[in-house]
Formats: sequence, structure tokens, C-alpha cells
Amino acid sequence: MGCLVPQWVKICSVFYLGAVLKPLYYREIPCPDTAQVLRWLQECIPLPQGSQKLPTATGLRLQGCGAELAVFLWSGLNTTYLKVFQWSERPFPRQGRWLRELEKAIQSRFPHRYPQLPAIDLSQGSIFEQLEPFYPQTVKYFRRIPNGEFDLQRVYWWEKRWREEVQSPHPQRQPVLFRQPAPEPAPLEWDLVIVGGALGAIYGAAMARLGYRVALVERLPFGRMNREWNISRRELQTLAEFGLLSTEEIESLILREYTDGFNKFFDGNSPVRAPVLHTPTVLNLAIDAEKLLQLCGQILRSCGGTIYERTEFRRAYIEDQGVTVVVKDLIGQAEFRLGSRLLVDAMGTASPIAQQLYRHHAFDSVCPTVGATIAGGFEPGVWDPQFGDILASHGDISRGRQLIWELFPGPGEDLTFYLFHYHQVHPENPGSLLELYEDFFTILPEYRRCNPERLQWKKATFGYIPGRFSPQRTPEEPFDRVLLIGDAAALQSPLSFTGFGSLVRNCPRLCDLLNTALRHNLLKASDLAQIRAYQGNSAVTWLFSRGMMVPTGKVLPPERINAILNSFFGILATEPPEVVDDFIKDRAGWLAFNRMAIKAAWQNPRLLLWIWEAVGAKGFAQWLPTYFGYSGLALTSALLRGWLPRLVRRLQPWLEVHYPRLWLRCLHWSYTLTYGVGQPRIEFHLPAPSSPVPENIQNPVPTWIEERA
Repeated sequence: MGCLVPQWVKICSVFYLGAVLKPLYYREIPCPDTAQVLRWLQECIPLPQGSQKLPTATGLRLQGCGAELAVFLWSGLNTTYLKVFQWSERPFPRQGRWLRELEKAIQSRFPHRYPQLPAIDLSQGSIFEQLEPFYPQTVKYFRRIPNGEFDLQRVYWWEKRWREEVQSPHPQRQPVLFRQPAPEPAPLEWDLVIVGGALGAIYGAAMARLGYRVALVERLPFGRMNREWNISRRELQTLAEFGLLSTEEIESLILREYTDGFNKFFDGNSPVRAPVLHTPTVLNLAIDAEKLLQLCGQILRSCGGTIYERTEFRRAYIEDQGVTVVVKDLIGQAEFRLGSRLLVDAMGTASPIAQQLYRHHAFDSVCPTVGATIAGGFEPGVWDPQFGDILASHGDISRGRQLIWELFPGPGEDLTFYLFHYHQVHPENPGSLLELYEDFFTILPEYRRCNPERLQWKKATFGYIPGRFSPQRTPEEPFDRVLLIGDAAALQSPLSFTGFGSLVRNCPRLCDLLNTALRHNLLKASDLAQIRAYQGNSAVTWLFSRGMMVPTGKVLPPERINAILNSFFGILATEPPEVVDDFIKDRAGWLAFNRMAIKAAWQNPRLLLWIWEAVGAKGFAQWLPTYFGYSGLALTSALLRGWLPRLVRRLQPWLEVHYPRLWLRCLHWSYTLTYGVGQPRIEFHLPAPSSPVPENIQNPVPTWIEERA
């Protein structure tokens, strides 16, 4: 995996053969300046009773009482690591007590300091000039990226927005949704106003194809992405089977299909080792995301919709008859209003709507994610573009984070790198994109043998990928006529990198439910709660996600998370390819999940203790209702999935006409039996582009609403 050999390994390899080398202590010291740590180690640390110290180039030796200890430092992952070995047959007197004193000394001298966002004023200089004193490597390479100044401003804006949502006291936050008439109501010209033009564009195109009037609001120029999208062919084909795109259009989106993807976690210090896990059909298609959005935009416009780009959501007023959405033109700086039957939030982690609906606790976890696309610059033989890294680490915990890489080949010599970590949302430590970018540019040569100076930088990729652990599936402060989709709903699996795969898999399901709700004007909060991409089989894996986080204020053994990952992925490596494929694509069933969990615990009983230390009794107590809920759903699905969905469809002509609200709930339950356990069935198709809109959708807005407008 291109891992660097730690300095202490090289030193230990030349010790004389008769030496007794017993590892005693391993600790990460959260300081990138290893020379500073070395000076402190040699001058200031407490000594075992009756010992003398002998400084070495990478640490020191402690001798006395017929015993000897060797202390080594090495640098990696933009931080410092320390190991202590007993280099003698007999230990020092009260050796364990001295190690505890060393731990306290390290904690006192080098405590975890969580990064703060520097205040900047662009009227006093460019974003480069403002951030260079704090993030020199980040500024250096963003200067070389096309549109780098704009993208770095976006990174700063996104981190600032995220920090404000996490850190601001709740009473100080201004609401953006109001249950009151708008001061200046807008006419109801739209059936849906979708805020967020990335994932929202796909839904907008599908609903426009069904005959609904759709307005799409996007803060950036429409089609511009700060992330790349990868997916499998099986998942992408859903868009063709559903009827949104033709097979030819689907093929035109594929930039590259690579041969195999690797999953491997650093095990140089881990008590658990695992072979490389091969996943040749996972995220193996590089997609032209901007072309996909443009195709969706063309469909939306051709069906009468409108895209408001460079436009920002400000607030919304919800009434019984509709929603007045106030937005701001970022070019002209003028506010204007859109009247709609339904407001759809697809803004992701930047969403103030999601924060308000969940009472300012919309997300429990987040994956801060940074990266870049390069157009070449690797030396020959460093990487074969027929292969990708799905999940990989090349070192242990660094400054309270287990850093994980992804690498996806693109067209030609293009490669896209991502660096991310699973992170607990905490006011003192929200998670920093800029800090992660500084690490990205610093440690990239460690991950892949390359010289960043020679790489042809093409595009920056970044974002916050959220997660939610609560068994509560609906907003705590629900509003009528407001629906969350994509990352804003925070329903994706902890193994899914973005909401793209989940959105594509669930697109037929959600569009059918949304079509039913709009057709019958079932837009109360209780009705919209039926339109969810929730999957019990992915929700139950949040315990695994929690095990990959270092809780704020807590110090874990540096090798701990790699050991957990190697335990699980070692089990996966022994499974048939189809089981691995289903597990990573959120299709694994109850039996497979429990069998692999029991197998992992049997082979490595320490795993239960490690996860307990990470999540605690409270975490397990929160997880158990999710597990039991999924178990009940899995049993029900096994009994009913083969026949109940077909029966529900047969009842549709009568049930939908006479009891539309009951029909929506039956349809939701039918989908829960299939999609909800990772077994999707496409039962709803969009009309062909040349086909007339189905008769029951010709006039989706009730007459009384049209008269009011």
C-alpha cells in the first residue's frame, strides 16, 4: 500500500540477535515537530528510579539496576509517534509506575489542541494571503489548481458554516422556517421548489418528467461540483431501468471502468492483520458528474422547470395552502420569492433547514473529506489506473483521527484522491476541512510515492458527509410541506462515501412515494414522513461507524482503529465476492450481518471491548433499539416480501381512489419490506420522454389551490 517503514523498525532491525526486545508502550504525540518532541524527551521527561539516560539520534536509552529501556520517536502522518521497549531480561523496579508518569507528562506537555478557524477579511487581501500563515501547504497547492481561489473560498465558507451550526448556542440561531403567512406571499407557480442543485437535480428531473412544475435553487453555478462521483454499474443502471436516462446516456457518463478496487488498512502495529480485500464491482465506475447534472437540467427545463443558479435559500413561510420560499440572487444581491406546494431540502450538511427540523442537532457524526483530481505526474509504475483504492490507511491514529484514503482512476491519466476520517460532532471539535487539507498535501507522498510539485493539479474535491445515529427517523420539530432528501436527511450507510449511491438506489422508491403525496395533496408532516430512504440493514451498522471515531477529549491506542478495521475486513476477505459486494452496497441481510459479527467477535474477542471503549454503555443502549428494530423488520420482510408488495399493487386502483392517505402508507410499508432491508425492486417507471403525461398527473394541483393562486 505504499506505506513508509517507521524509523524505529529500521533501528530495531540492527539490534544484536541476543537482545530481549519487549514492547511496553506506544503513544501518538499530537505534534508535527518531531525535533521539538525529541528535545523535550531528552531533557524533561521523568526518569525511572536509579537510571541514567543516554540520548540517541531518535530518542534515548535508560540504563540502571541491571535493566535497560529504549525509547524511540519517528514522524509520520504529520505527527509524532513514540514507543518504549524493554531491552533487557529484567525490568526496572516500578517500571509500570514510570510508564504511567510518562503518559501524564506527555498529556501535560502535548495535549490535544483542536484547530480553530482563523478569522479573515477578504477586503484586506486575497484568500491566499489571509490563510497562508496558517495553512502554507494548502495555499501553495491551491494556487496551482484551476479556479483554486474560488474553491478555497468555498472550503473556508463551508467550514465556517459547519462550525457555526455545531458551536453556536441554540437560542442565538435564527430560524429559517416559519409557521405564518409570508409578509409578501408568492403565487403558487410551482409544485416543488428544490434547494440544492447536486442531488436535487436528479429528483427534480424525475418529478418534472412526471408533469410537476419544478424550480431548482442552486447556490453555485449549476453543474459545478466540488466532489467526484463513483458508483457501480449495477447501481447506475437503476437510472435507466427507472426511465430517467437512456442506456446510451448512461454509457456516455462513464469516464472509466477500472478492473479492481483494494481495501487495506495499516497493520504494522496492529495486533490484528488482514489480507487485501478485493472489491472489483464497488465504486468501479468514474462518473462525469457535471454531465449527469447537465442532462438532468435539460430534462427539467424541457418539462417546464426552471433552474435558479447562483441563488441562495434564505427562509420559508409555511401555510396550509403552500410555501413561500425567499431566495437571494447572489449576483444582483436582490431577494425574490417562489410559491410552491412543497419545499425539498437537498442542501446536505450546509442545510439550516435540517438543523432547525432536528432542533440544531441534525447530525451525530460527519466525515470531513478533502482531496483533488490530478491529470498526471506520477512516475511510471507507481500506480496502475486499472485499479482503485476503495478504503486504505497507511498509518495509525493521527491527532485524534484515523485518516483513510480513497483513490479512483478517471479518464486518461486522471486520478482522484480523497482523505477523510470518521468524526464525532462536538462543539469543541467540529472537524476541520482546512486542517485536513494541510495534512493531505503534507502526507500525500507517504501514501503514494509521488512529488506533489510534479503533479498536474486539476480540481479540488471536498465536503462534509454527515451521519445520524439516533433511532428517531423523523424530525424532532416537523413542518408540513417540507421534505429532506440526500445528505440533509443523513440516512446513508457509514461505509457509503456520499449520498449519491443511496440516492440512485432509492430514486424509484422515493419518486413513487413523492408522486403519490403530491397527486393527492398529502403534504402534512405525518404524510411526508413516509417518504424516506431509510434502510434498517445500513442503520444497524452505525455501531461500526462509531468504532472508527476517536471521541473528543479521549486518547485511544494509536493502532486501535486499524485493528478494528482489520478485524472486520479480515472476515469479509474470507466471504464469497457476492457477500462482500452486498455488504458494502448496503444490501447485506440480517443473517449475513449477524454471522459476520459473531465470527469477528469469536476470532477476536477483544473487538467487543474495543468498541465498548469507543461508544460506552450509552452508545450500546442507543444502538440496541436500532438492532432490535432491524431484526423485527428483517423477520417481517422474510415472511411478507414475496407476496405482500404484489398484493398492494393489485389493490391500488380501488385503495388509492377511496383512501389515498391509507394507500400512501401501504405503499411506504410495501417499499420498506424490500428497499428497507437492502432488496430494491423497481416497481415504478417514469413515462417515456415522448409519451403524454399520465392522465392522473395532468393537473397535479387541486383546483382550489389554482383559484387561490
